[in-house]
Amino acid sequence: MSDAPIRVVVADDHPIVRSGISSLLSLADDIEVVGEAASGAEAVALAVELEPDLVLMDLRMPVASGPEVDGAAATAQIVSTLPATRVLILTTYESDDHILGAIEAGASGYLLKAAPEGEIIAGVRSVVGGQTVLAPAIAAKLVDRMRQGAAPAGPRLSPRELEVLRLVAAGHSNPSIAKQLFISEATVKTHLIHVFEKLGVSDRTRAVTLALELGLL
Repeated sequence: MSDAPIRVVVADDHPIVRSGISSLLSLADDIEVVGEAASGAEAVALAVELEPDLVLMDLRMPVASGPEVDGAAATAQIVSTLPATRVLILTTYESDDHILGAIEAGASGYLLKAAPEGEIIAGVRSVVGGQTVLAPAIAAKLVDRMRQGAAPAGPRLSPRELEVLRLVAAGHSNPSIAKQLFISEATVKTHLIHVFEKLGVSDRTRAVTLALELGLL
């Protein structure tokens, strides 16, 4: 395992908030803030320049000139341009539309600024480690939103595939899932491959969000 620190760009249009987030992350020995952005467009430019491991992104960030690039639009640009860079939303906004827009854009997680400091730092580590991170309140909103409407007919997942996907949604890694279900990591990966194929997705985050949309979770 590499000993290199997790390289993070912090994107927030409020200087005091941005500084506070950067100071918080600097408390962790394994996290390094390599850049700060005050707008969505600046976040995209910095990400392309620095190729960080993660961009910690606010959602509502107007720009001084040119077309507005909010956090969701910036997230979509970063994810499409830099597949190795993950985006974790950290914002005060928790409306259904904000949440769905950010996740549809490719964000790997969604946390609120009111979250405990330890949860934010843990979220950074988890997302860079390939996990999906959703604040409990956000996960509950997604479930409620998807279950209120008539869920469209979706693919059938086996009971074991659903077990694996539920643990993925809870933020567990493949080794953790294997341990809890008493199966090998290779078997976990096989189940996930089948889940991805049935749902027509290519990553864990989209598998969870689509499963919620379809009422499978």
